[in-house]
Amino acid sequence: MLWTFLWFVGLLWHPSLSCYQCFVDVEDSLRLCWGYVLTQYHVRNVDECFRLLDRIFNLNQTVIEAGRVGKGFDTNLQQILDAEILPLAEEFDQKLNDETVYETRLQTAADNFIAAASKLPRVSGCFPPCGFQILGAVYNCITCLYDSCEFPLDCPVEEIDITENSRSRMWCKVPFDLPNDVEVIWRFAEEVKTQEMDQFKEVTAGVDTLYSIPSTSLHHQGTYQCEIFSGSRSIVRLYYYISVTPQLVAGHTELQEIFDLSLLPGGQLLPAPGASPRSFLLLLPSLLTTCLTFSLLLLFLSLWVLIWMLKSEHNHPAEDSDEEEDLDV
Repeated sequence: MLWTFLWFVGLLWHPSLSCYQCFVDVEDSLRLCWGYVLTQYHVRNVDECFRLLDRIFNLNQTVIEAGRVGKGFDTNLQQILDAEILPLAEEFDQKLNDETVYETRLQTAADNFIAAASKLPRVSGCFPPCGFQILGAVYNCITCLYDSCEFPLDCPVEEIDITENSRSRMWCKVPFDLPNDVEVIWRFAEEVKTQEMDQFKEVTAGVDTLYSIPSTSLHHQGTYQCEIFSGSRSIVRLYYYISVTPQLVAGHTELQEIFDLSLLPGGQLLPAPGASPRSFLLLLPSLLTTCLTFSLLLLFLSLWVLIWMLKSEHNHPAEDSDEEEDLDV
C-alpha cells in the first residue's frame, strides 16, 4: 500500500497531474482498483493499479493534449471521463480481476476519452501584444486550470499626427473577444508621451469605445489612454499619442511639397495629374512651337521699338535747326 499512500501525498502537494485526477474522485479510484490482481502471484495489489492509471492517463501526453479545450468546456471533459470510469468502478468494486483485464478496459477508456475530447472546440488563440484574454485561454489538465495568454495589460503607444483644426478619432477596440459587462474609461496626459498612470486625468467613463475631437487644437496634444474593465478587473489599456501640427506650418509645408513635386530634375514640369507620360510627350512639340512663336514675336516687337527710337532721334536735329533760324530772324 506504499504506492497508494505516495499517490495520495502527491495529490496533496500537486492538486492534479492529469485530466484523470482533475475529474475522478479518489474514492472512485479506490473502488476501481480494489480488485486488481497480479496474475503471476495471484495476489491483490492496489499499488500496481495506481501505477497503471498513471501510465495510461496521468503520464499520457495524448490524454493531456486532448484535454486542452476552450473556455467552459472543462465540464464536457468531466462528463466524458465519468462516462468511462464510473461504470468500471461500479463493475470492479469488491470484485477480483486480473491485471490484463484492467489493462484492456482502462486503455479502452483512455482511447474513448481521447477521441471524444478531441472533438470539443479548441481555443481560438491568443492575440498579441497585450490584454488579459481570458476567453483565449486553454484548459490545462496538469494544473486543472485555464492557462491565460500572459500578455501585459498595457499596449504599445500608437502615434497619430494631426493638423490643427482637424477631426481626431480614437477607437478603443481589441482583436479578441470581450465580456458583455465592459466599462470603458478614457484618460488624458497633456503634452507628454507616457504610460505612467499618475500622469493621466480621467476624461470620460461609460461604454463608448470611440473618443472624438471635432476640432483638434494645440492643447489637445498629448497621450490618451483607454482602459477596459469587466467588473473590477482591468482587461486592457490602449494608448494614443496625438501630435498636433499648427495650421500655418502645415500649409507652408504642403505648398513646399507641391512645389517640389511639380518639378522634374532639370526644371521640367510634371504632366497633369491623371495624365500618362506618353500624352505629355505628344503635347511637347505643340508647347515648343508656341514658345518659339512667342519668342519671335517678342524679338520682332523689340526690333520695331528700336527702329522707332532711332527714327525719332534722327528727326529731332532738323527741328532744332529750324528753331535757331527763327530766332535769328
